[in-house]
Amino acid sequence: MSSTFTLPDLGEGLTEADLVRWLVAEGDEVAVDQPIAEVETAKALVEVPCPYAGTVLTLHGAEGETMIVGEPLITVGAADSADAAGSAETPAEPTAEKPGALSYREEERAGVMEPGTTQPAPDKARGGDGDVAGSDEEASGSVLIGYGTSGHGAKGRTRPSRRGRRTAATTPAASAPAVGTVRAPRVSSPIVRKLARERGVDVAALTGTGPDGLITRADVLAAAEGGVGAPASPAASAAQDAAAAPSPVAASAGSAAPAATADVGGTDTRSGLTVASRTPLTGVRRVIADQMVRSRTVVPDVTAWLDVDVTGLLELRSQLKAKDPENVPSLLALIARFTLAGLQRHPVMAARIERAEDGREEVVEFDGVHLGLAVQTDRGLMVPSVEHAERLSAEELTRAIGETIARAREGRSAPAELTRGTFTLNNYGPLGTDGATPILNHPEVGMLGIGRIMDRPWVVDGRIVVRKVAEMTVSFDHRVTDGATASAFLTFVAGCLNDPTAALARI
Repeated sequence: MSSTFTLPDLGEGLTEADLVRWLVAEGDEVAVDQPIAEVETAKALVEVPCPYAGTVLTLHGAEGETMIVGEPLITVGAADSADAAGSAETPAEPTAEKPGALSYREEERAGVMEPGTTQPAPDKARGGDGDVAGSDEEASGSVLIGYGTSGHGAKGRTRPSRRGRRTAATTPAASAPAVGTVRAPRVSSPIVRKLARERGVDVAALTGTGPDGLITRADVLAAAEGGVGAPASPAASAAQDAAAAPSPVAASAGSAAPAATADVGGTDTRSGLTVASRTPLTGVRRVIADQMVRSRTVVPDVTAWLDVDVTGLLELRSQLKAKDPENVPSLLALIARFTLAGLQRHPVMAARIERAEDGREEVVEFDGVHLGLAVQTDRGLMVPSVEHAERLSAEELTRAIGETIARAREGRSAPAELTRGTFTLNNYGPLGTDGATPILNHPEVGMLGIGRIMDRPWVVDGRIVVRKVAEMTVSFDHRVTDGATASAFLTFVAGCLNDPTAALARI
């Protein structure tokens, strides 16, 4: 007997994922919850764990292929069931598809609900997704536009899979696992599993509060806070160790498989040039394209800019470094700290425009700021965010920004990190550019950009001297705020950077 695990709903509202690489091979032995494949969605790289233990009989798909949610991913069974698996026509139904179970997306949402209820938890749980250990990008990189995965989400699949869709099974699978396999604890979301590993919680020892005993984020968090989570048995411990073990490709998890290209060799009828290749607009690039078009179509954005003397800021950082080299705030963290102070004075710049139930648009302001950071990665432009950045000092922002940037570049950003931002900080100085007119990260209202810092002649007390000068820009949604407010915000931040010592006394 064998059991076939289908590609689950990865909790991002998408219907497909590109298979980046297999982490196991046919004939390998796998443990419950062991990562078996790395797939790339339009939002993140995700390691998919297998809910069965046994021998890998069939890998359904080749690296680089587009896999469809609900289609077979891997078949696992006893070693002597290989022949039977080869002729099987009806895959076993995965746990996530059983009646009463939650999809990954629903399960992640359940993670922000109080155990045993169907209502959202208090605001302390909002805006997070469990893996909210920070945001990704320190020197946000050479980026000129913002990218975000707004609540609108990416469009669903409109073309058939390159490998063809398999006929859907019509016979319901038995509720018990097949002979020769071991079922995982009732937790289907990779994010919930990852959270359990990070918090040292053994999911096999938990009793889920979700439908049919499903284990949710709230269950893991409750167990972690209560000190629960010691392995219940050697078998459970082995399964947990297998899940936590780094995969052979962990070091290169951020380098996604390149998009498929086709050398056609034909002649372009418009230009007369030979066509070297054609690259489908898929994955992150497709989401970025959709997001940019949506932002430019919907938002009447405006950009204002000014030059600012940041000599005092660099001198302040040098002084801090001389006193405590190990804990000196980064330049970007200092800029972020003053930006957050400006947002506290002008909170509408970190607001959002939404459509109410009656169809009317309304401006929504928030108690706090999730600071987005424009980050250039191998997979494209990302905007992960630091949760409640306004609560952090410059030193704390340095650590949080660094961790956030690292996760984004390694493809480990949680979906919530890429969608919860309320204002974006864009450091395009590393590109070597002085300024830009970036596209807003819709549905955010504002974005602050800073260009390269360079020596320029500057008038100080009537004399021309050489100073460190950078160009700052603020882009804003003119539906929500006007130029006076945006300019007041920009000049406040610029004043802080110009005289940071005096500014520290006011914030």
